[in-house]
Amino acid sequence: MELEENHWDWTMNINTKALLFTAQEAAKRMEKVGGGKIVSLSSIGSIRVLENYTTVGVSKAALEALTRYLSVELASKNIVVNAVSGGAVDTDALKHFPNREEILEEAARRTPAGRIVQPIDLAQAVLFLISEEASMIRGQTIIVDGGISLLV
Repeated sequence: MELEENHWDWTMNINTKALLFTAQEAAKRMEKVGGGKIVSLSSIGSIRVLENYTTVGVSKAALEALTRYLSVELASKNIVVNAVSGGAVDTDALKHFPNREEILEEAARRTPAGRIVQPIDLAQAVLFLISEEASMIRGQTIIVDGGISLLV
């Protein structure tokens, strides 16, 4: 309830508006070369309510919806659009959360895979989605979280 309008706008701009306008520019270039792939990054906060995550979670949910819409709109141009959603990853962004250590400790303890997600885990999912093997995966959000989102 302490959220300020400028925080809302900043987060929505970074996570959703950026995807829309970047995709528009990328599509112009991709169309000239016969197609391409776009992969955005989301988080499980788009489908799970997380503490201190309201604005980011809502913006990531919007990003995932935009991914679906772009996928359909750009399909005729041979442009494939998907998203990768990560669990808790120890990045610079997480340093802004007052409960950072708590988030990381709980994620490590609860994740069925036995560890938190590393940036390389997300990169490998992106590499798969831009490969020819994934050409029929479209408008999807692939969750890379070691299984934590499967738990209640």
